[in-house]
Amino acid sequence: MTAISRITPARRLLLGGLLLGGSTLAAQHALAEEITIACGPGDAADYCPVLAERWAEETGHEVDIVSTPNDATEKLSLYQQLLGSQSSDVDVIMIDIVWPGLLANHLVDLSEYLPEDATEGFFPALVDNNTVDGKLVAMPWFTDAGLLYYRKDLLEKYGHEVPETWQQLTDIATDIQAAEREAGNDDFWGFSFQGRAYEGLTTNALEWVASHGGGTIVDDAGNVTIDNARAAAALDLAASWIDDISPEGTLNHTEEETRGIFQSGNALFLRNWPYVWALANGEDSDVAGKVGMAPLPHGPEGESVATLGGWNWAVSRYSEHPEIAADLVAYLTAPEQQKAHAIEMGMNPTIEALYEDEEVLASNPSMSDLYATLTNGVPRPATVTATDYPRVTNAFFNRVHEVLSGNQDGAAAVQQLEGELRRLSRRW
Repeated sequence: MTAISRITPARRLLLGGLLLGGSTLAAQHALAEEITIACGPGDAADYCPVLAERWAEETGHEVDIVSTPNDATEKLSLYQQLLGSQSSDVDVIMIDIVWPGLLANHLVDLSEYLPEDATEGFFPALVDNNTVDGKLVAMPWFTDAGLLYYRKDLLEKYGHEVPETWQQLTDIATDIQAAEREAGNDDFWGFSFQGRAYEGLTTNALEWVASHGGGTIVDDAGNVTIDNARAAAALDLAASWIDDISPEGTLNHTEEETRGIFQSGNALFLRNWPYVWALANGEDSDVAGKVGMAPLPHGPEGESVATLGGWNWAVSRYSEHPEIAADLVAYLTAPEQQKAHAIEMGMNPTIEALYEDEEVLASNPSMSDLYATLTNGVPRPATVTATDYPRVTNAFFNRVHEVLSGNQDGAAAVQQLEGELRRLSRRW
């Protein structure tokens, strides 16, 4: 862990006051505290130091930025090491949407330090996700949800509408893939998605299962619900895509590999996160101006759902200044800062009203299309399974990967998974 110590505007002001002997500034210095915040590097966190130092300038406190690994798994490992040792070195940490249950015992209850209405206006699903055993352990900062990207020029060329069901997607992808290959593009595929055995596959497969009416793996009460015919059918349909409308390499694809296929003009449909929109329409994109965005399809007995992603701010239980740290969290997640984050960095706010804000929409018109998707977003069962979530998601994406690889059918996979998760559920 490397601390990047910064002389912030607030610190310069305070030092200047001491040198000048100004009694007012000296008094402020006596009351000022130093807060350490863990964020960065990476696009999502680049705005964190900017906002943290603005807070320091406005409050007179000092802020130090601690650099953390970009890889989420490595970041979590660092947090677990710090929190497990009850270290007071870091006060505020940026946590993934699936970590509140895992880290809850090491985080303060923010409701003890923030106003009663602190969560008003935020997406309820995100607040619920960050509430563990009645304690608000994190405040939502920005959010993500799975989306369907499509080539609007090709749908128009071949006389198809945007698919509303997964079966329609399959049929349209089959038709247009064949036509494009006949026209000379042998590298063209119908559908690109994240199929590697990792957390990204959990987000994809949860969307397939939930949109078929097959539940959410584990429900809010902690009951394992995965062993059902609709869930099995969803996985079997997804397996039929491999080496048919999706390349065999899908079994090892993550977000960036799939974006590359789509952005190079070699896929009709893509499942990915909102960040793709700006990149797919960028100057160096082969499909700029040809891309549409829509909610994900659904099964015959379900509704469109998108797995929620995103990041949140939390305060370490071992902070020596939890009230001041909570004030920094409130500042970072306040409407003004979220609006700036959306406009300047293109990140999706967690406050519903900002999706109707004229300046936000002027900076990114696609924001308005995201609102319904985020409202209906489904969280992964991380809060209810708490410290067992890593085992739950590993079991889920490994079984799904077996189905996609053709080593199991859906029915056998969900039956086996049910047994694995029931054994784990005795601990919840």
